[in-house]
Amino acid sequence: MKLKQLNQLPEYLYTAQAVRQLDSLAINQFNLSGYELMKRAGKALFRHLQNRYPLAKKILLLCGSGNNAGDGYVVAKLAQQAGLDVSVVSLLDPKKLQGDARTAWKDWHSMSHQPVRFSASLLQSADVVVDALLGTGLDRDVEGEWAEIINTVNTSSRPVIAVDIPSGLNADTGRIAGTAIQARSTLSFIGLKQGLFTHHGVDCCGEIQFDDLGVPAEVYEQQPPQAELLDWSRLRLQLKNRLYSSHKHQCGHVLVLGGDLGMPGAARMAAEGALRTGAGLVTVVSHAAHTDVLLAGRPELMVCPSDDGHLASDLLHSASALVIGPGMKDSAWSRNLLSAALASPLPKLVDAGALRLLSEDDARRDDWILTPHPGEAAALLGEATADIQNSRFTSVELLQQTFGGQVILKGAGSLLQSPDALPQLCPYGNPGMATAGMGDVLSGVIGSLLAQGYAPAQAARLGLCMHSLAADMAARDGIAGLLASDLFVPLRQLVNA
Repeated sequence: MKLKQLNQLPEYLYTAQAVRQLDSLAINQFNLSGYELMKRAGKALFRHLQNRYPLAKKILLLCGSGNNAGDGYVVAKLAQQAGLDVSVVSLLDPKKLQGDARTAWKDWHSMSHQPVRFSASLLQSADVVVDALLGTGLDRDVEGEWAEIINTVNTSSRPVIAVDIPSGLNADTGRIAGTAIQARSTLSFIGLKQGLFTHHGVDCCGEIQFDDLGVPAEVYEQQPPQAELLDWSRLRLQLKNRLYSSHKHQCGHVLVLGGDLGMPGAARMAAEGALRTGAGLVTVVSHAAHTDVLLAGRPELMVCPSDDGHLASDLLHSASALVIGPGMKDSAWSRNLLSAALASPLPKLVDAGALRLLSEDDARRDDWILTPHPGEAAALLGEATADIQNSRFTSVELLQQTFGGQVILKGAGSLLQSPDALPQLCPYGNPGMATAGMGDVLSGVIGSLLAQGYAPAQAARLGLCMHSLAADMAARDGIAGLLASDLFVPLRQLVNA
């Protein structure tokens, strides 16, 4: 079973400032000159170019300011020494470059090379474009000629390799600053930037590869990371083996509370997600009118009808974990169910409609996992959705500090924040998941793991990765038209990994 490959990427992510500190430590404490690191970056980029595009003959280098431009000039020199046809466009007068970038330009210029003006014809004649325009120090929106060139490159069919980070992408947040390069691949150096993996970073970076440029391990021991990249190859080892003598009552009983009048589908999706990931029993509490719909095609489910939203105490006593919210809305029925659930000491996952019903009295708990999408997160924090997206790492930390427990901020590059831990980023998933019911299935998966006795943080990590990887497996026949129910078969495969 072949899963999404991440090229053996390191497990830790850094802000741009932290990577600059790593760079400084390597230079000041280990006698690695800045220019030596730049030459190593240029060599790594040229190897990457040759490996990905071995037949490329014409290379277009786009050089801007700072060390990114210096990396570009090193690549230009190596490519020309290898006999390739290289054109270098400089958007900044190279004589204004400083430090190591100026040294790199001088080395290239000493071979009697001159930059050329950018043109659409120059772009179209290139086999590969190397983006060395803007690095991690970007502090304002891209505009003017720089924006025009980036937009022209994006509308062409030319493959682009981004140096360290696609120009115009915020290294910390994944926000596009006005406009950004849409790269086919990105080679990141010294430390992986957290913005590469979330928000717009997933659209801009293409395949991400990494080179530490030979920076000693002692350097990384002095600079703490800011986030962690989840890795299924390690997480899957935490899955429990099921004893041959097991019976259903030992495998957990999930109680799914949801499906307000006219909305049975969400609860059904969560319930089957729980069954497909190993729960021994799953009971859905919904309106009596939904019983036939919930059981149709899935008779393994149990249904407990409730017309007023009140729960029988014996039902709660028989459950191992609660999933609250799929198909809930602002009604007395939903509020009654939510109130009963929050009064229970059982581990619980709260999602969807239940998130929007949380009051100040419910504000902070240790026994729940919250799984808001950006819109729900905005409602919880009283902010705009765009603000949540443009500061996803800060937002998930604030959500956890405010509400307690475990918090998963869903979206491209979903983030998990546990108490007193680094934010953890799920690098799996695809845009086919932007369809109804995906979040409900995730709720069921995590609820199932809670019912089977996994600790909340562990259940959140495993469930988040399994859900996203199942979507990747289901999308092998195409992204468009992917259904949430398509995840059930690969989920079963993954939980047996």
